[in-house]
Amino acid sequence: MTPTVAAIESMDRTALLAAWSGIFGTPPPKSLSQPFLRRFLAFEVQARRARGLSQGFIAELTAKGGKPQSPRLKPGGRFLREWNGVTHVVEVTDAGFDWNGSSYRSLSAIAQSITGAHWSGPRFFGLKEQVR
Repeated sequence: MTPTVAAIESMDRTALLAAWSGIFGTPPPKSLSQPFLRRFLAFEVQARRARGLSQGFIAELTAKGGKPQSPRLKPGGRFLREWNGVTHVVEVTDAGFDWNGSSYRSLSAIAQSITGAHWSGPRFFGLKEQVR
């Protein structure tokens, strides 16, 4: 049975991990914080209750044309990464990436801005193959 958003708000970590497995049918990714798990699960529960994302939202995502940088990185796509308790959202654009109101040509530059250290952007954001 799918939990309610109110129930998700009061779950401990063990219950959140069990809810993830029940909703998605897979084990949860490692090292996600409880606040992130709550937000992600609540969003999924709401989207499923509404029978998916609205057609307007889907149309807006697909209307952003342009040549994709790779099959996995299409304009309109988003990366989420939690770092030191802060969730960072990076949007893929035709020109590269947007993060915190600024445009970047690479994920590595964003990863370095977030961490203060040199990181491989694709590795930092959990991509397995190199992004060009």
